[in-house]
Amino acid sequence: MELAHLTWPVVDALDRNTPVIIPVAALEQHGRHMPVFTDSMLLGEIVARADQSLAESVLVAPLMWLGNSHHHMDFPGTLSADPRVYLDLLSGLVDNLIRHGFRRIVILNGHGGNDVPARQVIFELRQRYRDRQDLLLLAATYWHLADPSSQLAGLRQNEMGHACEWETSMILRLAPQLVHDHTQVAEIPFGNPFLPASRAWTMPDRSAPGHVGDPAAATAEKGEQLLQLFADAVVGFIERVAGWDGQSWDG
Repeated sequence: MELAHLTWPVVDALDRNTPVIIPVAALEQHGRHMPVFTDSMLLGEIVARADQSLAESVLVAPLMWLGNSHHHMDFPGTLSADPRVYLDLLSGLVDNLIRHGFRRIVILNGHGGNDVPARQVIFELRQRYRDRQDLLLLAATYWHLADPSSQLAGLRQNEMGHACEWETSMILRLAPQLVHDHTQVAEIPFGNPFLPASRAWTMPDRSAPGHVGDPAAATAEKGEQLLQLFADAVVGFIERVAGWDGQSWDG
């Protein structure tokens, strides 16, 4: 169910244990060959496919296209919310739903820069509502819900990059006219940024053209497989949320 298409009485009549998805993505540079709306296009498609499979069992908020993308601000076209503003924005959205009585809320993320803010938001909200044992607050990034490298043949990358084989393939499936000649784009290796530590970075630290990974390996066929794999993974995850017993730690 798309929240944007419902009247308030219809929303009011919903079971408050209905899982609610807040999709969050971005508008930011994706190298020289990909559109700036890539993250939002991909997450929108994945959520739409998942919603079809879940029928009336999940409530989906409109996609939040503005993300935390300050690390891409060296590239024109990037629009970004200040990190602390973004934290407040996400916190407010989740809090709205809690105040309306919903108990199972998932921030579903489609942009790497939103991952830490989303996790911070649900952590802080859990402290605010620490006496509520019936709340299930979750943050998940869609490409962490499945492992394409172990399930799909022919992929060169074993993890998500940026404007990479995976993302380029999915946009080739959805809107090939928006992809510039990716077959001539040189690979930018992932490297080892002092792993297992978390290193602070901006995109120019990693890549002058703005992509990371191997876009030349992308195909529309891979894109369809990736989109459906991720959509199926979201469905499976939301079914776990719906099946939560309302009190236990395990899920």
